[in-house]
Amino acid sequence: MSKPIELSNVTQAYLEEYQKILNKMMQGMTYVTITCSISENFIKQIIPHQIAAIKMSENVLRYTTNIPVQNFALEIIKTHSEIVENLEAIQNRCCIVQNSEYELYEYMCAFKEITEAMFQAMCSPPISNSINVNYIQEMIVHHQGGVRLAQNVLRFCICQELIPILQCMIQTMCRQIDEMEKLLEGLQDC
Repeated sequence: MSKPIELSNVTQAYLEEYQKILNKMMQGMTYVTITCSISENFIKQIIPHQIAAIKMSENVLRYTTNIPVQNFALEIIKTHSEIVENLEAIQNRCCIVQNSEYELYEYMCAFKEITEAMFQAMCSPPISNSINVNYIQEMIVHHQGGVRLAQNVLRFCICQELIPILQCMIQTMCRQIDEMEKLLEGLQDC
C-alpha cells in the first residue's frame, strides 16, 4: 500500500476552496423545488453547475502561473458566464412548457443517475501537488456531467428557446473537454 502524498499548504488551500465550491454546486443542483416543467427544472438545476465552473476557474487563477491553464480558466469564465446569462434570460418564459408526470419521472431518474456519478467523481478526484493537474481533472469530470445533463433534457418536449442554448452548451463543453485532455497531457509530461 503506497503512502499518501504530502500536500503543500498551497495545494491544501486550493483543495479546501474547491470543496466549498463543489458542496455549493451539489446543494444548488439537488435542492430544487421540482415543478411540472422539465425546462424550468433543468435551468434551475444547471445554473449552479455552470456557476461552479466559473468559481473553480477563479480558484485556480489564484494559484497557477501556467499560462495555458490561465488562458483556459479565463475562457471557462467567459463562456460559462454567457451560458448563465442566456439561461437566466429565458427562465421565466420556459416555465410555461409543461410535461407529463411520466416525462418528469424519466427526466429526474436520468438526472439523478448522472449527477450522482458526477458528484462521486468530483468528490474523489486523483489528487497531486500540481494544482494545474487537479483543476483540469476536476473540470473534465464536471464538463462530462454537464454534457450528459444537457443531452438528457434534449430527449423531452422542452422550451424552444432552450434548445439552441443546450446545443451550444454541449458543443462548447465537448470542445473544452478536448482542450483539457490535450492540456493534461502537456502538464503530465512536465
